[in-house]
Amino acid sequence: MKSEFFSYNSRLGIQLPRLSKDWTTYSSQEQEMVLLEWERVRGMIPDRIQEIEVEIERLQTELAQADHFDRSCMINGEISERASEINDLWIWYRTTPDKTQRGMM
Repeated sequence: MKSEFFSYNSRLGIQLPRLSKDWTTYSSQEQEMVLLEWERVRGMIPDRIQEIEVEIERLQTELAQADHFDRSCMINGEISERASEINDLWIWYRTTPDKTQRGMM
């Protein structure tokens, strides 16, 4: 996939669309290329979510054993951030653009 259409998001651990212009202005061929790559990326999102869930479970175990309040607060913050990443990944997973009429021309 051309890098002009996607860029790696280190926070979420996946490639995300990076469109430089309005979707309807892309040609049908460009839209199809983007959609095919997006379907490939979308297929990886559930696995990425599962990886983060494993990390959250590890952090919860660590939290249960934490003896210091400051450390507990830090772990809670990390858990919260991982949960936010999962939420964002689900939002991206539900994003399913279609080819437009103009793009089909």
